[in-house]
Amino acid sequence: MTPAAPTAAIRQLAFLARHGDLSAYAHQIQRLGGCERPIRMEGHRLDVHAATGEIVREITDRDLPAGQLLIRCNNRRATRCASCAEVYRKDTFHLVTAGLSGGKGIGPAVAQHPRVFATFTAPSFGPVHNRPGGRCRCGRLHPDDDPALGTPLDPDRYDYRAAVLWNAHAGKLWGRFTTYLRQHLASRAGLSRSALRHCLKVSYAKVAEYQRRGAVHFHAVIRLDGPDGAEDAPPAWATTELLTDAIRWAAREAEAPGPVLDSRAYTFRFGDQFDIRPIRSADFAGRSELSSRAVAAYIAKYATKGAETAGTLDCPIRNPITDLIGSDVTDHARRLILTCWRLGALPELEDLRLRKWAHMLGFRGHFSTKSRAYSVTLGALRQERADHNEALARERATKASYPLPDPDTVLVLSHWRFAGTGLTDAEAVLASSHSASHNAEGEPDRAR
Repeated sequence: MTPAAPTAAIRQLAFLARHGDLSAYAHQIQRLGGCERPIRMEGHRLDVHAATGEIVREITDRDLPAGQLLIRCNNRRATRCASCAEVYRKDTFHLVTAGLSGGKGIGPAVAQHPRVFATFTAPSFGPVHNRPGGRCRCGRLHPDDDPALGTPLDPDRYDYRAAVLWNAHAGKLWGRFTTYLRQHLASRAGLSRSALRHCLKVSYAKVAEYQRRGAVHFHAVIRLDGPDGAEDAPPAWATTELLTDAIRWAAREAEAPGPVLDSRAYTFRFGDQFDIRPIRSADFAGRSELSSRAVAAYIAKYATKGAETAGTLDCPIRNPITDLIGSDVTDHARRLILTCWRLGALPELEDLRLRKWAHMLGFRGHFSTKSRAYSVTLGALRQERADHNEALARERATKASYPLPDPDTVLVLSHWRFAGTGLTDAEAVLASSHSASHNAEGEPDRAR
């Protein structure tokens, strides 16, 4: 049920209805597609004819119904902006799907390449409450939503320092893993690593996820291609079984060296628990093998989440004392954050920037990444959507008898400056009257 609108917002909207252009105001807000924290800009734009110097069009912030230019925040976090996160999720879904079944410029033959869905976990830093729905080692039966799940059995003996440093080095460990993977594939084929590049390419798309204990682990689609990437079939000897074997070997052997603290040398490896399952057709419904669509949906789901799933904050921390007071941060996450803050003060760990990434429990990598040859890029998907929306805008302008200037003959001069974020009460009322889900689902899909 929609909450009641503030009295001031109703008065402002009533004034616009009597003396202004309420429909133009509503249209500007609705074009945000349900964005909850748009960026507000002040300034102007001039469209100048490149040959004659004539001003074809002029737009200033005063001319806009809201008095400012409003731009979508494009935040990928669902906790910050559900609408923009949904667009990001759908883009990620299309990106992963294109690398599994084709589309977006990728041919359907890619579906015949060997590919698996693999999960890589973190090592243990101490026993935690686990087994939702079953009997934990503490002797209790934990319901699935029990907040105790993932928290240490003995917090004073839990290795918080190693847990934070693991998160900080997880990205580097993934890089080492990919190197070992190519090395083992070359060894099994009887080739050198340089020779392997001329007949085989390893492509992947991965997403990072936080376990309840606050440790990062990775879900990845890993695929074998010919030397030219997705459009090129791999050699006959490059099978799914070979890929599975190579991943297991590389996951066991890969390690990332860490710092030396208090005479302890840290080295990071993946945990013993990891899972590899072949990916078959788009509609396969087996148990041990996954469908392309199910894998793409799973990865896209976690692309919009962050460390907040482990009970921490979804924004940077400036002062751990004031920022954590009154917050919903769990005691376990609080100790991880404070460990980041203490370690971040050490000169030898300066390059890890642990204080900046304390709200991420030390992890500073991108949540959703892919290799260059896997499929289309997020940037290409966004540009496709922007071009589509520009074409629609030109079509509407032509029908209204005010055609937009030709971008090939017009020079755009603009100057915009940051003026704040968020919606006013009146704008929030207009935004709520427009279905955010309609925009979030419809806008990216129109560009398909």
